[in-house]
Amino acid sequence: MSPLFVKLLAIEHYFGIKINMNKGPLSGLLVLDLTRVLVGPYCTMILSDLGARVIKVEAPGVGDDSRGFGPFIEDQSAYFMSLNRNKESIALNLKIDEDKKIFEKILAKADILVENFKPGTLNKWGYGWDNLKDKYPKLIYASASGFGQTGPLKELPAYDMVVQGMGGLMSVTGQPDSEPTRVGTSIGDITAGLFTAIGINAALYDRQKTGKGMYIDVAMLDCQIAILENAIARYLSKGEIPKPMGSRHPSISPFEAFKTKDSYIIIAAGNDKLFEGMCKVFNLDLYNDEKFNTNASRNKNIEELKKILENKLKDKTTEQWCRVLEEKRIPCGPINNIKEAVESPQTKARNMIVSAMHNKIGEFKMAGNPIKMSSYEDQITRGEIPDLDQHRNKILKEFDI
Repeated sequence: MSPLFVKLLAIEHYFGIKINMNKGPLSGLLVLDLTRVLVGPYCTMILSDLGARVIKVEAPGVGDDSRGFGPFIEDQSAYFMSLNRNKESIALNLKIDEDKKIFEKILAKADILVENFKPGTLNKWGYGWDNLKDKYPKLIYASASGFGQTGPLKELPAYDMVVQGMGGLMSVTGQPDSEPTRVGTSIGDITAGLFTAIGINAALYDRQKTGKGMYIDVAMLDCQIAILENAIARYLSKGEIPKPMGSRHPSISPFEAFKTKDSYIIIAAGNDKLFEGMCKVFNLDLYNDEKFNTNASRNKNIEELKKILENKLKDKTTEQWCRVLEEKRIPCGPINNIKEAVESPQTKARNMIVSAMHNKIGEFKMAGNPIKMSSYEDQITRGEIPDLDQHRNKILKEFDI
């Protein structure tokens, strides 16, 4: 743990004040976070990383569902901790009058409200957008859900796996003729969290111009459709229904994983110049061969091309080939496992592993923020991970409740 981190935590404890460890462009903004599990907490984590103050409202007794998700460190969820750094926690039951009064005191000072309940839930409790927009005209209210606030599926629940399947992503993931394959991370949740954060930042800029807040509706399924890129372009332009292709790119060659002496290497020679440079590294004259001298011809003859390349690649290890190709600035790389990715010198140089503090377990390491800004320091410490209802007394005092 850094000495600065220890000193700041001591100041917080002694004076009873909250220090935002990550000053940034959103400093001074208050986010009222009614979210749980992944899509919402990922969004509010981004806002916190960018400097906003986040007050997380959790269900009394149980808190965010993800507090019960493994893996665990001394009975504390690493899943929860990885998504809720630098947030404050207060437990409120929004069906109880006393807790509603507390919530409304905080809401009156909030800039942003983020929620990911099933559509209609907050309306029943009196806190839907239509209930709040006139009373809090500057409030930015963001809802992230499985299928959005409109459409025939709006009332259905959803998890990441469901929208990966329904959004077409699983149909193009995996090896040819393989069983349905889930993307290795919860990309349905994460993309929705990212798009919600983007929407909130756009709404903040709009509020500067108009003085008014707005409602933001983000659906996980919509986000999966939005990131289909080449797959949806092929269908809409050609009527082609793409299928899984393993690591191969559907329209650029060579652009996939190739076997080497000891493992695999990714080579992405995305244009003719890069292809020629790669061929020269391998002492091959393929760039003058009509079967391979254009991207279109390479795509047509990709299986033959792959055999030729792997016949060369088998002579050296992945590490050896990476050194040679990188020297010639040919895009390439190994297929790292998580340990190798986390411990990479590049990952460390980019401050992509950061620390936050938890009352019970102490320092906890997690992925950092990939947004690097010249006007703000990308700190290695990210504040505190809250216990359930940890900040109740401080919040009640601050908001004069």
